[in-house]
Amino acid sequence: MVLRGKYLHWAVTAASCQAFLLLGYDQGVMSGLIGANNQFGQTFNNPDSTMQGLLTSIYDIGCAVGCLLSLVIGHRYGRRKMIIAGGSIMIIGTIILGSSYTIPQFLVGRIVTGLGNGINSSTVPAYQSELARPEQRGMLLSAQGTVTILGLCIAYWLDYGLSFVDTPVQWRFPISFQAFFAVFLVLQMIPLPDSPRWLCEQDRSDEAASVLARLQMDQPADESNPEVILLRHQIESSIEIESAGGPFKYKELWSGGPMGNLRRMILAAVINIQQQFTGSNMINYYAPIVYQNAMNLSRNLSLVLGGCTSLAYLVGSVIPLWSMDKFGRRVSLMVSAAGLCFCFVMTAILLSIGTESCAYAATVFVFIFQLFLGIGYLPVPWFYPSEISTTRIRARAQAFGGFVNWICVFIVVQITPTAIDNIGWKTFIIFACFCFAWIPMVFFFFPETKGLELEDVDHLFSRGGITGGVWETRGYPVHPGHHRNLNTESNEKPMGEATHIEV
Repeated sequence: MVLRGKYLHWAVTAASCQAFLLLGYDQGVMSGLIGANNQFGQTFNNPDSTMQGLLTSIYDIGCAVGCLLSLVIGHRYGRRKMIIAGGSIMIIGTIILGSSYTIPQFLVGRIVTGLGNGINSSTVPAYQSELARPEQRGMLLSAQGTVTILGLCIAYWLDYGLSFVDTPVQWRFPISFQAFFAVFLVLQMIPLPDSPRWLCEQDRSDEAASVLARLQMDQPADESNPEVILLRHQIESSIEIESAGGPFKYKELWSGGPMGNLRRMILAAVINIQQQFTGSNMINYYAPIVYQNAMNLSRNLSLVLGGCTSLAYLVGSVIPLWSMDKFGRRVSLMVSAAGLCFCFVMTAILLSIGTESCAYAATVFVFIFQLFLGIGYLPVPWFYPSEISTTRIRARAQAFGGFVNWICVFIVVQITPTAIDNIGWKTFIIFACFCFAWIPMVFFFFPETKGLELEDVDHLFSRGGITGGVWETRGYPVHPGHHRNLNTESNEKPMGEATHIEV
């Protein structure tokens, strides 16, 4: 059976979400395993806070290496093959982890698993963004964030349930269970097509047209359908413009030029730096440790609250399924950053008082923090680099953004146990300051991509300027045969007429 139309769109979305379900599970699984006086601690000689940080964060180094690998070879092999490879590598890493008896073996398993996840996290957003309809792209890409937190919840509660088991199963089963998601990811990807935009750039336009026909039509249709012809022509024209300088050279990523690639790469990096320095993974990786050590709550209560925190995050992650295509990326990010800053300021104030009742009140603001995180800074950084990149550099820009993300995750996860041990509640103040700084950065420098075809986004970067949060594009035509105006709120204008784009 050949999937078409909405069924193909949902199959692509399901596979993409499977990859992020796996990512979320991996992010959460270690939080309930590390610690003293449990089976994990006994197996690995009760690692101190520094070693706990390394056991958790070395995974992120593997993810960063996986992103670099995608940057170098991802465009050559295509989105589909890279995702299948990433899932397969994670299965191998999981086998190493589940059979570990020494810290070095466990570290190797974390690196290998991270390598596969880095490939997936830097490829899946590009894959789905290239196959999604523009009017639904925000919702579908935001769904990746929702299932990420679903994976986080599964990991937290599985850890908690097995914390009462006094055998090595307490940690070996949760760490091995990620293979279940990885196997399904590989199986889901096998029957799916590759990206039509990637196929066009590989001079396989007929295959691309066939995929476009499948995406556009619920019933069998040939490539001569007017909608298919229009979209194919639009993609080919965009790629022709991008390829005017000849074969790809890596220096293109860091040059300004008519396509504005330098600006795109900077934005891809900055938004991922912002995501990690909201303090999100201080909570996601170490919620029980934060509750236990910074708030002085019992280990059992800390584990329960860690699981409840993930449920609050899940609720927050559902909001952009409705709001992302309605309000756009910029508003989502600014509202998210403002809420995160407020919550961490209140948490720091309450913890500085030092009473038990204030500690409980502080947990409420950690829960609210998760809601605001789900609104903007959970989903947008994962897919924004793909939206603002050209087809020629999309895989590389997404991989670079992923690399920056995972390096920042490593830094945050590595320093969190030490920071909590040494400065306690003051750690929240540091991240609150970062969150406050992100608001003007988004307002002045981040263009809006809501509702635009990926090829339309190029016009936001070509010969553009920034004035008070507004990007202006003057005096050049839309792609040949393109029938829509960049300003989706207004009527069409003749080709070549000035376009004013609110972002």
